[in-house]
Formats: sequence, C-alpha cells, structure tokens
Amino acid sequence: SVDCSFSRGVCDWKQDADDDFDWNPADRDRGDGYYMAVPAFVGHKNDMGRLKLLLTDLKPKSSYCLIFSYRLAGEKVGKLRVFLANRKTAPVWEENKGKDEKWRTGKIEIFQGAETTNSVTFESERGKGKTGEIGVDNVMLISGLCPED
Repeated sequence: SVDCSFSRGVCDWKQDADDDFDWNPADRDRGDGYYMAVPAFVGHKNDMGRLKLLLTDLKPKSSYCLIFSYRLAGEKVGKLRVFLANRKTAPVWEENKGKDEKWRTGKIEIFQGAETTNSVTFESERGKGKTGEIGVDNVMLISGLCPED
C-alpha cells in the first residue's frame, strides 16, 4: 500500500493552476500533522478548487483501491468530487453534504485496463454556506479490490 497522506506521505500532490482557489493545509484536532481543506468562505458560489494526486508505477491490468477520509462540515458547504484521469468527464465519487461534522471514509476502485490511470483529482465546489469546510486526509492506495466494511 502507498501512503499519500499529507503529513508524511510519499506521493506527489499538485494544486491545479486553472481552478479558482487552492486547497490549504489545516492542523488536525489531535495535533499530529495536518489535512488538506477548503474553508467555506473561500471564493464564490460554484467556484472550484482541485488537488491532483499524480500516480506513477501503477501496473496495467490490475486493481487498486483508493481509500481516503473526508469531511463536509457546515450548512450548504458545497460538493466534494473525485475524478480519475482517464475518465475526466464524470466524477467516480461525489458527496454534497455531511449528516454531521464527522470524518467519514470514501473508497474508490481503480481498475487498470491497457491504459493506466495516472492521476486522481479531488475537486471541491464552493456552496452557498459561509461556515465550515471541506477536508480530505489519510489518502491510501492499496493493491487489489477495496475491502468490505
């Protein structure tokens, strides 16, 4: 498995230069490192911020599971979507509100065909709310299918 978390991960993260705002590091409550977040007051409604994880050395014709923690905290905070590079048009995962302010786990299966996925993009879309944030943390890439809960 590959640890792509932000505090000590080995992965290559890039801010998208063509979006409306950047994701920024935010301190974890427990004080052990940080996660990436977009506060609700950044930008205007429907503005986008994209954080891209560059993937190298994924083997063709194999399966991977991307597991990550996410949080959508606050009223009308916006949407969090995940895109795979070889399927740019539609998100492979999307969430638009949290039932509460707790961290949850997202899982995405990545099947490598002859064409391999070379990046995963986390996209935050600004909502109408003025408080809260969208956060992502503990991004892990493991070989094989995603484990059942």
